[in-house]
Amino acid sequence: MTQPAIFLPHGGGPCFFMPPPPEEPTRWIALEAYLRSLPSRLPERPAALLVVSGHWERPETTVLAAAAPELLYDYAGFPAYTYQLRYPAPGSPGLADEVQRLLKAAGIPSDRELGRGFDHGLFVPLKVAFPVADIPILQLSLKAGLDPQQHLAIGKALTSLRERNVAVIGSGLSFHNLGAIGDPRADAPAAEFDAWLHHALCERDPAARERALGRWSEAPHARLCHPREEHLLPLMVAVGAAGDDPGRREFGGRIWGKAISAWHFG
Repeated sequence: MTQPAIFLPHGGGPCFFMPPPPEEPTRWIALEAYLRSLPSRLPERPAALLVVSGHWERPETTVLAAAAPELLYDYAGFPAYTYQLRYPAPGSPGLADEVQRLLKAAGIPSDRELGRGFDHGLFVPLKVAFPVADIPILQLSLKAGLDPQQHLAIGKALTSLRERNVAVIGSGLSFHNLGAIGDPRADAPAAEFDAWLHHALCERDPAARERALGRWSEAPHARLCHPREEHLLPLMVAVGAAGDDPGRREFGGRIWGKAISAWHFG
């Protein structure tokens, strides 16, 4: 069974496990509903999940090859109980070996990590989507420098995993400017950038799609929406892994007034 490549929004910190903010009580409801529906949007239960989070960068593309990773509570200023969340999903050392083999065959250097835990860009959305935590997960880092072409190439090298029932998931945000989150003047620019992304990702010619993403910083309001692109680069890996499959928006909503979307390929 061939699984899709996915780019999903992972929210903010441990947002789905806290009371809703009184000033915006419905802020996370639609996104949480999308994440809960994710298993039903897949062709069958995946054999494994390969996840690239916007919260892990390494000098070289790195696999988290531990058999039972802990959690990395890489957020600050939240209630104490959010640092007691658990998500005991197994790792996948065997898949780590296969990913490194595929990357090497594509001429892409890689590294291994055993001591790091799953960061919140992984465990927060997946705790909502797959709460039983019984699907093996391999986390893959971004590569320092955040070059879009390099991350498209990383995804391309891993396309064949989808045919082996592995879902490739990029976890980030289509808008990520913490300084402008609460500024309503950024609402319209965020919507324009999201519309540009939608047009680029639904392009049926994969080469044209990749050309557009390679020049993402020229898109309308690109640097307002992503002063630093670490939350956008997981999308490049998903698109690379998509191969010839066209994209479709599976979630679209507004958080803090900013357009936020999820796309699936395949």
